[in-house]
Amino acid sequence: MTARGRFLLAQADVVVVDRLAPRGLLDDLADDVEIVDVGKLPGHHPVPQDEINATLVRHALAGRDVVRLKGGDPYVFGRGGEELATCREHDIEVEVVPGVTSAISVPAAVGIPITHRGLSRGFTVVTGHEDIGSVPAASDHTVVLLMGVSRLRASAEALVASGRDPGTPVAVVEDGYGPRQRATVGTLATIADVAAAAEVRAPAITVVGDVVRLSPAWVAEQN
Repeated sequence: MTARGRFLLAQADVVVVDRLAPRGLLDDLADDVEIVDVGKLPGHHPVPQDEINATLVRHALAGRDVVRLKGGDPYVFGRGGEELATCREHDIEVEVVPGVTSAISVPAAVGIPITHRGLSRGFTVVTGHEDIGSVPAASDHTVVLLMGVSRLRASAEALVASGRDPGTPVAVVEDGYGPRQRATVGTLATIADVAAAAEVRAPAITVVGDVVRLSPAWVAEQN
């Protein structure tokens, strides 16, 4: 959470919050601040996006200061652009406060840099719901998968089919910065079985590439 984000949160009359947002900050808010929980679970979205958009507009047009509190960065698969467009359609003044995306921060939490000289010169961030066969297959290009636990096997097979070496290192990082943070490592050929045996569950970030070799979890597995 950035200093600017904390400042604006403290001014809020209404906070519309996601499941993976930094919810501990809500405890510091005044008692009269309205909290609207619109959190989504994998495969279960009790509050549709259109309803979230309408909630933001309704409270803002009523003259209230509204904060949309998300986890990570609102523009990295966070649908922040859609929410911004809806507010602008209703002539609502909006400030977007960039966050730190989990695609970079969560791997860092377990010792994995997304790029590293001599190992990776670039990276691609995709969701596990997308066709990932088109991402660069070069060994020096890192792939980061968001929301991909349920399709881990299919994603690994797609990357191999598109040219990745089956021996490419993979790490699945659960609950980054949370109480059950854990890195499970394997290769494209093994990670689905390893993750199943370890009972890996969402939320989790999957990192594919040689940078995984730098993580303490990978080093420990090799010793």
